[in-house]
Amino acid sequence: MTIALISFAILLLLGVPIAYVLGMTTVIYIFATDNLGLVLTVPQRLFSGMENYGLLAIPLFMLAGELMNSGGITKRLVDVAKKFIGHYRGGLAYVNVIANTMLAAIIGSATAQIAMMSRTMVPEMEKAGYSKPFSTATTAAAGLLGPIIPPSMMFILYGVGSGVSIGDMFMAGVIPGLLLSLSFIIIIAFIGMKAQWPVQEKASVKDMMTSLGKVLPALSVPVIIIAGILTGVFTATESAAIACVVAIIVGAFVYRELKLSSIPNVLSQTAITTAVITILIAMANIFGWMLSFEQVPQQIAAWMVSLSDSPVVFLLLVNIFLLFVGMFMDGIAALIILIPIFMPLLPTYGVDPIHFGIIICINLTIGILTPPVGSGLFIASSITKVSIGDLVKSLWPFLIVALIVLLLLTYVPALSLWLPGL
Repeated sequence: MTIALISFAILLLLGVPIAYVLGMTTVIYIFATDNLGLVLTVPQRLFSGMENYGLLAIPLFMLAGELMNSGGITKRLVDVAKKFIGHYRGGLAYVNVIANTMLAAIIGSATAQIAMMSRTMVPEMEKAGYSKPFSTATTAAAGLLGPIIPPSMMFILYGVGSGVSIGDMFMAGVIPGLLLSLSFIIIIAFIGMKAQWPVQEKASVKDMMTSLGKVLPALSVPVIIIAGILTGVFTATESAAIACVVAIIVGAFVYRELKLSSIPNVLSQTAITTAVITILIAMANIFGWMLSFEQVPQQIAAWMVSLSDSPVVFLLLVNIFLLFVGMFMDGIAALIILIPIFMPLLPTYGVDPIHFGIIICINLTIGILTPPVGSGLFIASSITKVSIGDLVKSLWPFLIVALIVLLLLTYVPALSLWLPGL
């Protein structure tokens, strides 16, 4: 096992893609321990890990997001936010967060959202007089809302791995997502007290209402998803298919921007993104199987129980551990590996699995903006051409408030459990 862990660390430091790191580490372990009989089991594990109906929601929600983006959703979300709050000092920074909040209810992926909004919002903010590092940091931080506000790819994976209802996870993410969005708005207001940010001309009431009317069809997608799950009309996976149908109707017949010629590109982008996530899930499954074979989850569980029997201490240790893991590993891979380790511990400490799902998903999402491996940092930096150092300097206030929100959610379970309990 020691050789496997050393190999894992070396491959990670060499910059090998995380999916290949997980797969290669497992193969190295098999040959290093001379358990060659396990070679025949690896292909079965790769495929069996993907045989879950809930995972079907991932490509469907991605397809819905691509359809909405091609149908003109992004610019309408930004436009309506501009019309309503763009005239306040620092208005475009607020617009960035609010537009990302609305977009999160459609896309469900932090990296996709950061990439998209970095191209859209950073040039707009720079033209208006905001510094590029601050504009990029605001966009990257607001992208954290993608995996928290439903529909969320991480919630789907957690639901599949833990056996918790995906619909309940979606409901549990609403209040934490809005709370995180509000915290970003507050920190922007605090920073803006000293900064002389520009002010845009106030839009007329007529322009506000016109812009709001244009965006309402787009917002029907998350409303239908949440309402359908709450009422029990369809499951979370079925809601993803419904979202695709509504996205086609809105994009093609309401906005008239989704053209037949754009469908091949939409499908190819969805297929590519799904393939990347699928290979990551498959490789993480065999890596997790290797850990289980060596009884690593049981050893970690016994060690944590020996430290303390207090739920407060347990959750604090989990947060510290997850924040550390998020600095070095992709969130999706870490989530799949860690679920089997922590789930057996929850009954011991009396922690609700839905509440724990919110904690682990937010923790690992924050990791995409923490060096040295934060993928969100590198995506935002590469698109806007801001150095990682300058970006981190502007980003740290957002990370601090995100950690404060994380602690609040950790020790006030009602914030996560109120909506699922309705």
